[in-house]
Amino acid sequence: MQDNATEVTAAGIARLAGVGRAAVSNWRRRHADFPKPVGGTETSPSFALAEVEAWLRHQGKLAEVPLRERVWQQLAGHPEGPVTALTHAGCVLLLIHDRPTVWLEVSAGSDERLAAMLPGALEQVLVPRFGALRGRRGGSGGSGGSGVGGAGGRGPQPGVNSPQPVNSPGAVNTPATAHAAPAPGGPHTATPVHDSSAVNSPGAVNTGGGVNAAGAVNTGGGTSLAGGVNSAWGVNSAGGMNSAGAVNAATPAIHAPSGPALLPSAPLLRGAAELAAELGARQAFEFLLGRHLDANPRQYTLTPGELAGLMADLAGPARTVLDPACGTGALLRAVTPRPDQELYAQDSAPDLAALTALRLALHARVSVRAAAGDTLRADAHPGLQADAVLCHPPFNERNWGHDELAYDPRWEYGFPARNESELAWVQHALARLKDGGTAVLLMPPAAASRRSGRRIRADLLRRGALRAVLALPVGSAPPYNIPLHLWVLRRPERAPAQPEVLLADAGQFATEGRGGPDWRAVRDALLDAWRAFDKAGRLPERPGLARSLPVIELLDDDVDFSPARHLPPPAAADGAEALSAVRERLGETLRLTADLTPPPATPAQPARWPLTTVGELARGGALVMRTGGNGGHARVRVLTDHDVLAGTAPSGTLPESDEEAVLMEAGDVVVPVLGGGSVTRVIDGATAGAALGRNLVLLRPDPAALDPWFLAGFLRGTANNRQASSYASTATRLDVRRLQLPRLPLDEQRRYGARFRALDEFEGAIRRAGRLGEQLVRGMYDGLTDGTVAPG
Repeated sequence: MQDNATEVTAAGIARLAGVGRAAVSNWRRRHADFPKPVGGTETSPSFALAEVEAWLRHQGKLAEVPLRERVWQQLAGHPEGPVTALTHAGCVLLLIHDRPTVWLEVSAGSDERLAAMLPGALEQVLVPRFGALRGRRGGSGGSGGSGVGGAGGRGPQPGVNSPQPVNSPGAVNTPATAHAAPAPGGPHTATPVHDSSAVNSPGAVNTGGGVNAAGAVNTGGGTSLAGGVNSAWGVNSAGGMNSAGAVNAATPAIHAPSGPALLPSAPLLRGAAELAAELGARQAFEFLLGRHLDANPRQYTLTPGELAGLMADLAGPARTVLDPACGTGALLRAVTPRPDQELYAQDSAPDLAALTALRLALHARVSVRAAAGDTLRADAHPGLQADAVLCHPPFNERNWGHDELAYDPRWEYGFPARNESELAWVQHALARLKDGGTAVLLMPPAAASRRSGRRIRADLLRRGALRAVLALPVGSAPPYNIPLHLWVLRRPERAPAQPEVLLADAGQFATEGRGGPDWRAVRDALLDAWRAFDKAGRLPERPGLARSLPVIELLDDDVDFSPARHLPPPAAADGAEALSAVRERLGETLRLTADLTPPPATPAQPARWPLTTVGELARGGALVMRTGGNGGHARVRVLTDHDVLAGTAPSGTLPESDEEAVLMEAGDVVVPVLGGGSVTRVIDGATAGAALGRNLVLLRPDPAALDPWFLAGFLRGTANNRQASSYASTATRLDVRRLQLPRLPLDEQRRYGARFRALDEFEGAIRRAGRLGEQLVRGMYDGLTDGTVAPG
């Protein structure tokens, strides 16, 4: 009865049965055999999922729960929490992906047998894909199996990133063991490596599973003569100090869970295997990860897929790529796979590092080396010389290690001030690049102009390390209310004679809705400007968009290279004639709004209709429910939740996936599930054919049973949304199955539908008038201030 380990709340029971939470409360009061709570609190109890499903099935109340929802409920109700459950599921999905016959063998039989056999089976996959595992003999120097230490990781290291062992002169090596010599002043050492990327540095001798400093002999126990006790990846832990005296504690992101830890997850793992059979292992993990991220929107700072793709393309093709603040792995996932590719990741949150490692391993058959630890204080990849670094660092981080890292050799361009954490990340990225390698970092705009960072910025310019600063439109990434920058850096092979830097501003491609900028236009403009500049070393002026400037012109007292300060304004597009046209359109829209204003409301007695739910209608065949988020293989427009909320045209994109996209048809009703707003949208001919985006549910009513406008209108009721919503500490999620609407004849539905449709037209006219009014006001201010419009 290991299913009992998975708990479900009253809201989850309501979703399983397709009813409201009030119905679940009634069942608890009226049925003595209803399962007893096994956890939670008195006001919010939780129940054993297996007992609940058995009771619902016996009572004939169990809805036909989709496999995805069942697996998600098992994951969300896991006794150790959803992240642990997701990690266990990811390990099994990787086993299914790489060695499906091994999974079939270990999954045959009881849950106890599965839990006992699974750790050994997982090691057959996890060790080859991730290197030596945490908590076991062996590790690497934090560089994908290359046991390389040293001050700041610079300096040539034989065999770094080499797929085969490299023995330097004077090294004595036992099989599959790596050693590293510390650079002067740096007591880094390395533990034995049990994979194919062992590296030996001169003078290291190992005689039995120990860890060696340069010239030292160690005969076991894993303690170096340099005085440091080492963690599993050759990074100093307790007793091992970096050059500034800080304790390092980076560890590999993935380890094989033990049998007792896996036993409560057994039902989930079997469900995940079923889901993999339906979707594929990679898509199953992406679905579960996506649901987890959607359920915790304020817990994670995500890098949008479109932005991640742009950053990867700016960096260019690369065999070795590092993301030192990997988050959920979006940046490394955007890198185009290639043979013998090596992806390195690190994050201070162990959960994120583990999820990133699994996500990348399932995405492509590449070498993945992921570590958990504070990158600036405890770099897990100190010897890495990568082709490219991609990074979305934390912004405005004051506790980044300023006091401990004052003499760190990474600060080649100057020691960052306490409030300049972003410049510490910039220099870390440059320190991990090979000569000529490229780094692309997402930066706050203030980093380009703060006075406290002007000396470092000046040195980055003088030495040719900073190649481009690209301003993104507002709404490109969190925080969405400011225009973030992309910094493109290159580790100089030699000092340029007359360096120039590219400045570009894609702010003109911001959109009026909340669906983000016009990513296609942003991508085309910035990539074209960067590639032309990178090829020629300079770029002729493109008014309002991009230009290259000699570095000497930026080396003033401020060293402010914000693109907006140095780009010429675009050709005036909102002259007097254009503004007159906007004013005329605004007048027409206001007249239309007046015509569409609803007539006075007619009082009526509160109706007492018999009610049904969307879940019941779906089970009865009156409508079809679909969820969005899959891109398929065709490149089509995507309707986002922000488009629905703002009433704008489809503006999004989705990454390509094996599962087909949900294409909308005229008459479909779309409902956003996040945000707590009472909003719906009936798809018209102009939107038909677009794909359904994430966080949206599509309802396709049977025209013989349901009028789409009647359906959309009643789903917008405030009370209706309130009773169908669940509330977390930072977000509201709508359970569309629990939304209610009255049982009315089709003719009566159409009468209500006509009124709802008229209200929708009125609402659309008001929105258009607002946008035109804002455009007219903005254009008048701009025209008056730049002299293109006369004051009278």
